[in-house]
Amino acid sequence: MKQILLLGAAALIAGLAVPAQANDRYMERPPVVVSPDLAAPWVMQLGHQPGKVVRRQVRQQMETSRRVVQPYAAEPRFDRRYEPKVRQQAQPDLQRTAAVPARPAKREMRPQIDPIYLPQTVAYDGPHKPGTIIIDTKENFLYLVEGNGQARRYGVGTGKPGFEWAGTHKVTQKREWPDWRPPAEMIKRERAKGRELPVHMAGGPANPLGARALYLGSTLYRIHGTNQPWTIGGAVSSGCIRMRNEDVIDLYERVKVGTQVIVS
Repeated sequence: MKQILLLGAAALIAGLAVPAQANDRYMERPPVVVSPDLAAPWVMQLGHQPGKVVRRQVRQQMETSRRVVQPYAAEPRFDRRYEPKVRQQAQPDLQRTAAVPARPAKREMRPQIDPIYLPQTVAYDGPHKPGTIIIDTKENFLYLVEGNGQARRYGVGTGKPGFEWAGTHKVTQKREWPDWRPPAEMIKRERAKGRELPVHMAGGPANPLGARALYLGSTLYRIHGTNQPWTIGGAVSSGCIRMRNEDVIDLYERVKVGTQVIVS
């Protein structure tokens, strides 16, 4: 009897459940309640949050503007029709460049000055007082007497054959980077050799008188620098006493107007 009652109750429950399942699709569903801490991010993504919404296109433009574009050198593009011709012309040039190394520019070689003509202190036991300049035109040395049995010696260039001279004078002028006005006799003499001298040349590195000049008495002779330092030690001038620029500057600072100069 108990078994019959249990089976009847089960059948009744099953009969009531079937109509409920059939009508469930038409029923209004209850609202879904979401926790506030989960709702806020979703609301922002779905666009329900009041405020500015960054759309995909705008965001892409902003990201592109922040990118740092590195500059690059675009490779040249050649038309395929001309590419073989370009290669044929370039290849021989590369071979020729590799076969023939670049040659350095030729430098004009100048004779080196003999070290004996460089400035140095030497012994002196002559009769002349300190401050006197003595020029030996045979050995091509200039001595500045210093006292205490010493003299400062410099190498010089002196008058070539036919232009030698001797005498005693005083320094009457001192000039830095002097102008050059060749005498009329020199201009005429050089013109006969096919060389035309200027009537006047401003002072400067190209000027034959060099960096300094000490004028001797009322003569046309001077102790001066040169733009041809390799000639020091020889008989090369038209009577002037020629020194290296650095040496004549040194001498210029050591002597005064009125210094006695003895040429022998």
